[in-house]
Amino acid sequence: MPENEDSRDWQRLDMWLWCARFLKARSDCVRLIEAGLIRINRQPTDKAHARLRPGDVLTLPLPVPMARTGVRVIRVVSLATRRGPAPEARTLYEDIPE
Repeated sequence: MPENEDSRDWQRLDMWLWCARFLKARSDCVRLIEAGLIRINRQPTDKAHARLRPGDVLTLPLPVPMARTGVRVIRVVSLATRRGPAPEARTLYEDIPE
């Protein structure tokens, strides 16, 4: 019997990044991950299907215009149920100050 997605305690990294609106297209999320530019709890990953759970800490590259240190560190607050509007997406994570 297939596992119900609502009962899982994890979500695919690429899907979460897309739902949290870090990039416009899910394929862009996959490319960023496969390039090895994302870390989950300080561990590099190149797998789009990596399991992401609430409480995990992500290290992401910043776009060049925003670059202060070149990275953005966030904590996953909750998993996404859909790709909603930006204010809803912002509730999925919290920034960790430098």
